[in-house]
Amino acid sequence: MSFTARILLLGSGELGKEFAISAKRLGVYVIACDSYAGAPAMQVSDEAEIFSMLDADRLREAIARHRPDFIVPEVEAIRTEILAEVEAAGNVVVPSARATQMTMNRDSIRELAAGALGLRTSRYRFAGSFEEAAAAAEHAGYPCVMKPVMSSSGKGQSTIERPEDLRRAWDYAVAGMRGDRVRVIVEEFIRFDYEITLLTVRTRGGVLFCPPIGHRQERGDYQESWQPTPMSAAALASAEEMARKVVDDLGGYGLFGVEFFVKGDEVIFSELSPRPHDTGMVTLISQNLSEFDLHARAVLGLPIPVLTMRHPAAASTVILADRDSDSFAFEGVAEALALGREGAEVDVRVFGKPVTRPYRRMAVALASGATSDDARTLAAEAAGKVRIRYG
Repeated sequence: MSFTARILLLGSGELGKEFAISAKRLGVYVIACDSYAGAPAMQVSDEAEIFSMLDADRLREAIARHRPDFIVPEVEAIRTEILAEVEAAGNVVVPSARATQMTMNRDSIRELAAGALGLRTSRYRFAGSFEEAAAAAEHAGYPCVMKPVMSSSGKGQSTIERPEDLRRAWDYAVAGMRGDRVRVIVEEFIRFDYEITLLTVRTRGGVLFCPPIGHRQERGDYQESWQPTPMSAAALASAEEMARKVVDDLGGYGLFGVEFFVKGDEVIFSELSPRPHDTGMVTLISQNLSEFDLHARAVLGLPIPVLTMRHPAAASTVILADRDSDSFAFEGVAEALALGREGAEVDVRVFGKPVTRPYRRMAVALASGATSDDARTLAAEAAGKVRIRYG
């Protein structure tokens, strides 16, 4: 692989920023694209483009003008038909145009998993109106979960305990949608023991797996993650088999975040992202190669000879804003970093987003420990030290 490769990064949030850093370390020229100026990945890239990924003409024009070696999507809301068009013309879409089309919409990937691949999933139906959503909830049974087929970071997701909750859930799902389709998935609420993200790397030499990552969500958005999470050998083998099956079907090369519910030894497929996963930010401290390093190497066709945990366990805790503001600063970073000690590292990553919003993820605290519980406690303590001061 020549070190003059050019990557067009579609979406420039915090995950895109870390990927851009990993790619730059390998000598890649990165053009970061997003709908607003000053997005995190733009701050560490060679060029920036500001346009909506849903603007087909602008997307096609940016690809034609920059002539990238690799087109790397980082957001869900993209005109995926344009990616299919340019891939057919000889461009490389990561991991593939089909993978982006199948996974950017929850309906397509769920139907692939449950149908063609025969993976165990929850009972579900899709709905394009409130009336259809009500019928889907009756099919799934109460409680059930409603979420947009296209969204990011869990936006628009809620649990419905009884029919009286349907209207609130529908309105919340519609408000959290990305793209231009009004469509939700309503699925059975799985009474699982825990849920995991299995980071799965498809390389030219085969499929690799990172140790499983546990995570906790609120409002459908991840709040903390930890690695490894204890699993039985049978459950882990089942998750790896299912993940391998779906990524091999999708094709291409790169890192996939595959989510599962786990109940005892039973593993239930939930979702898949064909890119680094937000819960995988814990790998910034836990592994010798972060999920972003792994994605960059897999995309570029570079070897991954050794993948190891740097610590017995590690965790991440998000730092959230609580209001709208374009004038703010971070305090307490020094106090958070001072919590680090031998055998228990602490780090803080500030994303560099130009504005805050209620519940917007602005930074993450990372910590290691002798156990996952130790690391979670330390990461939460470090996150609690960091405060956003609004001007």
